[in-house]
Amino acid sequence: MTRLFSTGVSTGAAALSLALLAACSPGEPDAPAQTTPPPPVQTPEPTPAPVGTAVAFMSDVHFQDVYGDFKSSQFSGIPTRDGKNATIRTMYAQLTSTRLFNENYFAFYAALDDAYAKGIRYVALPGDYTDDAQPMNVDGIAAVMKQYQAKGMRFFLAPGNHDPVEPYDDQEAGKNDFLTKEGKEQKVYATSNAACIAKDPAVVCTDQLMEQGYEKLMTKMGEFGFMPNKADILWETPFSKHSGGKYTYDEAVTQAALANRKFEICAEGSGGIYKAAGEAKLGKAYTKCVKMIDSTYLVEPVKGLWLLSIDANVFVPNANFDPARPEWFKGYDGAGNAGWNKVITHKMHLMEYIKSVAARAKAEGKQLMAFSHYPTMDFYANQTGAMKAVFKSGAFQTARVPDATVANAVAATGLRLHVGGHMHFNGTNDHQDTSGNYLVNVQSPSLAVYGAAYKIITYKDAETIDVQTMPLGTVPRFAELFPLYVVENDYLKGSSIPADAGKRWDRAILDTRSYGEYTRYYFGELSRLRFMDEYWPCEMKEAAMNLNGKQMLILSQLQTKVTLSQLKDIPGIVPLTASCAAAGTVTGMPVAASTLSADWADATARADKLATAAGLRLDDFAALSAYEFYGDFHRTVYAGELALRDMGQGRVNQYKVLMSAFPSSPAAPVRIGDKLSDQNPVGTAFQHQFKQVFAILKGLGSAKPSDHFTVDLKGKKVSNASNNGLSFN
Repeated sequence: MTRLFSTGVSTGAAALSLALLAACSPGEPDAPAQTTPPPPVQTPEPTPAPVGTAVAFMSDVHFQDVYGDFKSSQFSGIPTRDGKNATIRTMYAQLTSTRLFNENYFAFYAALDDAYAKGIRYVALPGDYTDDAQPMNVDGIAAVMKQYQAKGMRFFLAPGNHDPVEPYDDQEAGKNDFLTKEGKEQKVYATSNAACIAKDPAVVCTDQLMEQGYEKLMTKMGEFGFMPNKADILWETPFSKHSGGKYTYDEAVTQAALANRKFEICAEGSGGIYKAAGEAKLGKAYTKCVKMIDSTYLVEPVKGLWLLSIDANVFVPNANFDPARPEWFKGYDGAGNAGWNKVITHKMHLMEYIKSVAARAKAEGKQLMAFSHYPTMDFYANQTGAMKAVFKSGAFQTARVPDATVANAVAATGLRLHVGGHMHFNGTNDHQDTSGNYLVNVQSPSLAVYGAAYKIITYKDAETIDVQTMPLGTVPRFAELFPLYVVENDYLKGSSIPADAGKRWDRAILDTRSYGEYTRYYFGELSRLRFMDEYWPCEMKEAAMNLNGKQMLILSQLQTKVTLSQLKDIPGIVPLTASCAAAGTVTGMPVAASTLSADWADATARADKLATAAGLRLDDFAALSAYEFYGDFHRTVYAGELALRDMGQGRVNQYKVLMSAFPSSPAAPVRIGDKLSDQNPVGTAFQHQFKQVFAILKGLGSAKPSDHFTVDLKGKKVSNASNNGLSFN
């Protein structure tokens, strides 16, 4: 990889509030906290960097300042041995969330150190860089970035649905689950919360937990891309106009004012110049129209490299919208499920701007890297339809998958490379529209989940892009807070309160020896405590949580007429029940339940032949426990190729046998309403449903390369650049 040299940083942009950034600064883990901003670095003139300018993409950091200050006399966190106070969320909160809240603080430092050591000086953060844009966390991550900025790094932010959570300030926000020194949960809310107004003694009240909207965020974080920098060759917004066609920094500062970066959005679609056409198409007038900030910007930090930060947040005015109070945060839907589906209908100005940027980049030979918080195409390796058919309605957040129209619309702009986040996934997909426009979407994984990693993207030449994934298996000090979780675990075990008993978690996670091992265990617990209930239908959950790999392989071969209702009469053969089924009517002459023993033996013999043919032993499949299986499934959803590498070749080979073991056309089970009939033969539902489950798993683990790969823009293909990758193919 070509090493980069420091281009330095200038902090002269107007509209920056350095005092705000320093007001609540945590220190770098190995250094004391700074109370004042570092002095500006002297910036040399930009030098050409045509090919090989690497940019690190770190998505969904979800930074929470674990040593931040609530600025409250009610609660200052947990005193630690080194004299700091830990303001952290409970372990239970982490194990039931799709993101960590605490250890990712250390992961962010580790990622920055790793990138810096590799010579990378440009870091893009595609949204959710904070965990809900609270002042404590915004000021905290700003202080961290300033430390690395002083070393020569540059940072470029895009907004996510957690920063901001709403377009305008939410003075009522807060969290229920900060950890106390006794191991209990503490509610901490902003001062306008109803509990604070009522002076609830059980609640800590501080505006450090309010959620900031665009105006405060962009003012505080301006020097990280949202505002122009004297070192930049070009900086503009979709609303910029260059006098005489020539860029000047002073003019960019004027155009960067938030008042000059607004567009009109209506409940039904894009306002402004697009409103009349939309109303004509809809056949009625647009309503709830309001002006809102768009933080999108284009920057050329070094000659030849264009970074396009796209604000793909869409906050649609809802039924609560009050034109007399347009800044009331409850008047808008959240952006989390909107994504690019709403960008193409409610931010049409942005689509036109992207098209113009792509055309200019092509004409001027710029290396264009565009990034936003949201993916532009199916992020489930084109398995979304199958997942909707197999799992519970709404499972796996399929509502967030972009419609097919999105990929076509974005490709039609001429944009060829987009980096997204939001889903915390590691993955790659591409799309070519009917006109031949080619678009690649690279999903940058989160630092706060299993598969924690960041991407390094480099143009090898004008038509070839190299993408490397840098896993964070090792994170210094990742276990620093573990002693505090021991207290929580002891409290939950000793509590007789039913709600506490329901929050008990496996203490073995505290025995993990690396960040990679820790996040792997975390995902197993997240699966057990949340995903299995939320995503898997009852009978599928029972099977997935009770069958090991050997039993699954045997069940795939089982041919029996013994029904689910008869399992109670012959326990000990297969760990399934009829508890998820509805009582059906017995038809014909039922076979004796005891015949299941012989049928199981026959199926075992067939399963043994399948394993032997693959060079494996059937008994070894028993080591693939139910906990490992459903954990592996969810880990593959999130980490793709990285999850297979974690499994290892042996486990991958076992899954390949299971994937090919099922009947080619399993019989569909009989249902009574929305439940299985208990008169289904024992293996029928399993074979029908898990054939699909394993097909989905194969699809997820056989997708486009997502570890180290190249994008051939001219040849319109993505190719693996690593010989170490594993696949289910």
